[in-house]
Amino acid sequence: MRNYDLEFLKKFSMVIGFLMLVTLGLMIAAYFVHHQLPQEVDPKAAKRTENRIGPVGAVYAGATGAASQQAAVAAAAAKAASQVAYGGTLDGKVIFDSLCAGCHKSGAGGAPTMDAAHWSARIAQGKDTLHKHAIEGFTGSAGIMPPKGGNPALTNEQVASTVDWMLENIK
Repeated sequence: MRNYDLEFLKKFSMVIGFLMLVTLGLMIAAYFVHHQLPQEVDPKAAKRTENRIGPVGAVYAGATGAASQQAAVAAAAAKAASQVAYGGTLDGKVIFDSLCAGCHKSGAGGAPTMDAAHWSARIAQGKDTLHKHAIEGFTGSAGIMPPKGGNPALTNEQVASTVDWMLENIK
């Protein structure tokens, strides 16, 4: 063998030895990291533990509990009623200016603007259909009308009065 062949074999052996040491080090590190992770609990054992430490019964407060539940339901209903959009107004102009104008003045999303050319085919369908589409939403070939104009806090009466106002003010 020549001298440069021996040099190559020495360096190659050193590289292989170094790579073996790195591999061994990574294996040892993985072993210790693996044992640091918590062991997975058997679902059946977890269920048995939950049953063992869970409450045996429930508390029934009699009429007092029923009264407090009814009071809570009434309070929730009152809170929901107080959150009606725009103070519950049925003035179509107020609702249009606050909510609908964004789309119906610019034609965004395919919304018909306030001119007769865009509304003639829609008016022919009748007010009930227009009210239904405004309340429930509608997806047509020209665009999309989100339910209640995108504000679920509006009542059906508010939406209908706004549609009626819009129909009266088409130019």
